[in-house]
Amino acid sequence: MTYEEIIVEIKEVVELIRPYINRDGGDIEFVKFEDGIVFVKLKGACVGCAGFEDTLSELVEDTMLERVPGVIGVEHVW
Repeated sequence: MTYEEIIVEIKEVVELIRPYINRDGGDIEFVKFEDGIVFVKLKGACVGCAGFEDTLSELVEDTMLERVPGVIGVEHVW
């Protein structure tokens, strides 16, 4: 899979999980993909939320790892 194909897949996953984040007043933005790591920014109600880490690891990262070959982790950027 090429870098460009991975980016397309990552963006598709972001769109797939966006409604789940939106329903609680948050949002997600894809920032970049580098060395197997997807960098995202959680916004809105996600900022300062007690469930922030769970959302990042259990929803975003787990979904990325399951659906996008080449992804080895997800990190948040502020």
